[in-house]
Amino acid sequence: MNLSRRGFLTLSSVFCSTLLVGNYVDAAKGKYATLIDIDKCDGCKDQSIPLCVKACREYNKDRFPEPQKPILPYWPRKTYEDWSDKRDKIDTLTPYNWIFIQKVKIENEEIFIPRRCMHCDNPPCVRQCPFGALNKYPEGNSVINDKLCFGGAKCRDVCPWHIPQRQAGVGIYLKILPKYAGGGVMYKCDLCKDRIKKGQEPACVVACKERLGDKAVYTFGIREHIYDLALKRAKNEGLYIYGDKQNGGTSTLYLSKMPFEKINNILKALKERFQMPVEVENKIESTFNPIGKVALLSGAISIVGAIVGAIKSKKNPQKEQNNEK
Repeated sequence: MNLSRRGFLTLSSVFCSTLLVGNYVDAAKGKYATLIDIDKCDGCKDQSIPLCVKACREYNKDRFPEPQKPILPYWPRKTYEDWSDKRDKIDTLTPYNWIFIQKVKIENEEIFIPRRCMHCDNPPCVRQCPFGALNKYPEGNSVINDKLCFGGAKCRDVCPWHIPQRQAGVGIYLKILPKYAGGGVMYKCDLCKDRIKKGQEPACVVACKERLGDKAVYTFGIREHIYDLALKRAKNEGLYIYGDKQNGGTSTLYLSKMPFEKINNILKALKERFQMPVEVENKIESTFNPIGKVALLSGAISIVGAIVGAIKSKKNPQKEQNNEK
C-alpha cells in the first residue's frame, strides 16, 4: 500500500479537524424551518411517484454517487453497502433517495409521512463526525461534505432517526487508504442548500405546492414564523406537534391530528427502519464529557493506526501479498 506525501498531508488535515470539530461547530437554530402537515398528505396516489420525491431526485441527480467497481470491503469488515443497483427504490432512504413517503395504517386509516433529515438545532451528527465532514449552515440545514466524508457512518449511529445512508466505492478513502480506512460516503437531504441560500424554497416544497396549492403539505419559511404557525394551529385545531422538542429542537416540524406516540407505536410494532420516537435525548451533551471525547477521537486513532499499518505494509510487501491470498 503506497501512501503519497499528498495523501499523508490530507490525512493529517483530517486528523486535525477531528480534534477540533467539537470546538468550532456553531450549533445555531438557523434561519428557516419546514412545517409538514401529514393530515394533508395523500402520498400522491394519482402519481407514479410522489412529486416531492420526484423533485428531490431530479434536483440532486447530478450529485448521486457513481461507485468504482468492483467494490472491495475494507479491513476489518467483510461487507459493504452498495445501493447502486437499487437506484429506483423510492420507499425508503438511500444514497439515491433523500426523501420518501412512509405509509402507516392506523385504525383503518392510512396516513402518509414525508421522511427526510430533521435538520436538528444541535445536530449530534455534526458534532461527532470524526472527520469534520458535516457542517451546520446558518440557514438551519446540516450538510455532508462528500469530499471529506470517509463513510464511517458515525452520523447515522448518533442520529435519533438514522437518516444518513452510505454508498461504498466512492469518496476520498479510495485515494488514500482504500483497504484500511473508510466505507464510502454518507448521503442525506441538505434542504437544497444552494436554493435556500438564494432565498428559494426546497424542491420538495415547490413540487407539493404546484400540485396542491394552498392545501400543500409543506410550508417553508422563516423559522420564527413556522414555529408560530405550528403552535397556533396545534392550539386552535387540536393537533399534535413533532420536532419542536425532539433532540432539543429541529428545523422540521410535523403536525398531525393523531398523537405521535400512537404513530410510533405502530412503527415499532412493524419494526420499521425509520421510526418517530417522541422521547429523544439530545446526544450532543456527550461530546463534552470524557466518554464523548473518546468517541470523538476514535476516528483519529483509527487513522493513525491505518497510517502505521500502511507504512508497515510498504516495508513488507511480500507479507501483505500473502495476507491477501
